[in-house]
Amino acid sequence: MSEHREISIAEFFEKNRHLLGFDSKTKALLTTIKEAVDNSLDACEEAKILPDIFIQIFEMGRQKYKVIVEDNGPGLEKEKVPLAFGKLLYGSKFHKLKQSRGQQGIGISAAVLYAQLTTGKPAKIMCKTKSMPKLYVCSLMIDTKTNHPKILNEYCKEWNKESGIRIELELEADFSRGARAIESYLRQTAIANPHANIIYIDPKMNQYVFARATDELPSQPKEILPHPYGVELGRFIKMVHETKYNTLLAFLTKSFSKVGEKTARDVCIKSKLDPSIEPKTLERLEIERLYKALQETPIQMPPTDCLSSIGKENLEKGLRKELPAEYFITITRSPQVYRGNPFVIEVGLAYGGKLKSDEAVVLRFANRVPLLFQKSACAITRAIKEINWKTYGLDQPRNGIPNGPFVIAVHIASVWVPFTSEAKEAIAHYPEIIKEIKLALQEAGRKLALYIGKKKRIGLELKKRQYLTQYIDYLSEALTSILELGNAEKEKIKVSLEELLVRLRGEVENLEQDMQDYNPEGEELIDDVEKLEQED
Repeated sequence: MSEHREISIAEFFEKNRHLLGFDSKTKALLTTIKEAVDNSLDACEEAKILPDIFIQIFEMGRQKYKVIVEDNGPGLEKEKVPLAFGKLLYGSKFHKLKQSRGQQGIGISAAVLYAQLTTGKPAKIMCKTKSMPKLYVCSLMIDTKTNHPKILNEYCKEWNKESGIRIELELEADFSRGARAIESYLRQTAIANPHANIIYIDPKMNQYVFARATDELPSQPKEILPHPYGVELGRFIKMVHETKYNTLLAFLTKSFSKVGEKTARDVCIKSKLDPSIEPKTLERLEIERLYKALQETPIQMPPTDCLSSIGKENLEKGLRKELPAEYFITITRSPQVYRGNPFVIEVGLAYGGKLKSDEAVVLRFANRVPLLFQKSACAITRAIKEINWKTYGLDQPRNGIPNGPFVIAVHIASVWVPFTSEAKEAIAHYPEIIKEIKLALQEAGRKLALYIGKKKRIGLELKKRQYLTQYIDYLSEALTSILELGNAEKEKIKVSLEELLVRLRGEVENLEQDMQDYNPEGEELIDDVEKLEQED
């Protein structure tokens, strides 16, 4: 027992970095960029600034790279910089119930730790707020024994930006194998964040520009109180012991979402407890009785202004600017709840055009962040496979992803996304979430089926027209010969036959236009929505 000692969180992740997405040199580069970009997007949106993000990678040696990420966000005060970048599990979002990209306060500091472990080099942080006259620059490392930042040097200098943050990290990585993943991540980030402008320069000096498609910032989510149905017994006991309220009634009404005074009194009556009693004096059995009564009492679902979905129109703008498809469908479902946590499912389908005709591409998003790994373990993939896509006119291998020139994008927005690990690469298989994804996919699938059906009918019509027009010249010449007419009459006969064809089968130009601009919103749906929801 004398050999036992406390392990700091930094030491733990030093030996278990795979838990944070740094399990290979290929993923390490992508994860570093992802964490920095996520932070930039969150900061810009909270400050109501349209994000301009610059990313560049320099090759520093064999499998050693420098990553630079710079934004135009609000910046950080000098005192907050070391803790934000040099202390794991330090953040402002973990205890807040509102939608955000980061939740645990691990991401960017984990990237700093990985860079430090693999190259021994410190992170260079540059930061400026509007109130700061100059840019603050520091080099820092993480003391893994204490999980505290160590500032190696710091100074100030001029900067041409009003505000923002720039981070530079040197790390071991494999760009040659991870290049496509980085470009894919940034392209998908641009789809889910069409208000962002992203410029990326790779080690070969290739420049990629993902221009913003809208100047509309996402709505700012509001913080909400926890809902009783989402609080487990252990956490509830802790809340009772740590409450600042002096009466049980005040504790119930001011600590939980949607618990009014009448509901709180009903809970007190069911649990046989005095509403005026001080919560901290309750015994264990009394707290358990209170908790059970709270779970058995009908309570309204939590408010949904804590969420900020992409929105149908903006999701379509994002898909249109990044995918060479011919037809797009976007769906935003109404908010639902799992374990007391509100969430929204959004789906976008892109079909045809210059998309590849083999297996459909699946794009997974959580709180506007692309999920690139562990696809097979994700609830989104499971929901897609459980849909019968043949019903909607697509080929599909048994229990698999459908084939075709087809992209499926699924986004979940939630105050607390149930990831399967700290690396945040896949969503847990909650039945409520899978059901909502399937309903959104079915709604989009019905619209796609109508489009595919009409496209086939128009294609068949064009083929028939081609056969008919092919013989108009022969027919007009034959009639001219039989009736012994001249060339002038021959042209009149040809024009009359063409007019007859148009009168009977319609203008070719109108049919083509109909195919390009077809929107099935007003068409009769293949299946009834209520029937589908009842089936699920």
